Amino acid sequence: MDLSIVIPIKDEKDNIKRLHERISDALRGLPCNYEIVLVDDGSTDGSHLELEALAAVDTRVKVVRLRRNFGQSAAMQAGIDFAAGEVIVTMDGDLQNDPADIPMMLDTLNRGDFDAVFGLRANRQDTFINRKLPSQIGNWLIRKVTGVEVKDLGCTLRAIKSDLAKTLSLYGEMHRFIPVLVQHAGAKVVQVPVKHHPRTAGQTKYNITRTFRVMLDLITVKFMQSYMTRPMHVMGLAGMVAMFLGLCSLVGCAIMKWVDGTSMIRSPLLHLSVMLELIGVQVISMGLLGELIMRTYYESQGKRAYLVRSTLNVTAPALDGRRAA
Repeated sequence: MDLSIVIPIKDEKDNIKRLHERISDALRGLPCNYEIVLVDDGSTDGSHLELEALAAVDTRVKVVRLRRNFGQSAAMQAGIDFAAGEVIVTMDGDLQNDPADIPMMLDTLNRGDFDAVFGLRANRQDTFINRKLPSQIGNWLIRKVTGVEVKDLGCTLRAIKSDLAKTLSLYGEMHRFIPVLVQHAGAKVVQVPVKHHPRTAGQTKYNITRTFRVMLDLITVKFMQSYMTRPMHVMGLAGMVAMFLGLCSLVGCAIMKWVDGTSMIRSPLLHLSVMLELIGVQVISMGLLGELIMRTYYESQGKRAYLVRSTLNVTAPALDGRRAA
């Protein structure tokens, strides 16, 4: 299988048939074998019946029906897990992404020797307050925190080589952070302008509250990106800062006692110094526990803290009977 199109579906009954037609039209001239992996993420509008009808008439359609609604990230992870293509293209099922852009993205992936090609919605057809403004703020913040140069992290239209896509672990709102995850893996990526259409059927699943969930996942991504294998560096630093501030507070309390005769017992600085010292000890202890957990995670399962792009004239290193990451 050369190409897999992975599409999470949640209550898109009115769009499924047209989506299949437009994908088929877009890929008809390509000299490759392809499959369409449609993941029903707990739809309640009868979408699974439409998916079953498609699978009955087109053997290239694969249907994965989840037991309940697990969220877009989990549905996308399921689609990637069941995909058999050498290249995996992800997209939304609401027809706002244009399947006609897929051949261009595949050509870019092959000609530029890239590992992933991400879409950039050049003329986004969404409401400004509910969709575009929160997305712009979120994209700016994610770029600043992670250092990723991809401008439109929320565009689901992406083409990724299978060996890279299958290393991803998606949960929460992590599908938005796929560009961050692949860049962290050392992938060569590029972003290209793609078309974007207004929704004509069905209801959007996005709202302003999703922005807060994305911000929480951003903290997780930043920690995994920078401190996954060295949690003591961030926890220890925070603990040392807290203990230093506690010491400064204690010194200030002593100076006030020496200069003005202010009672140390009644001074709030004494209580503040004690609290900061306790916080520092607790945070450093958390860092030590994190180090132990990290070492257990890697060493007990034979995992490695690196990913290999390719090798020449070498054999796999001995892992002492343990499996590789």
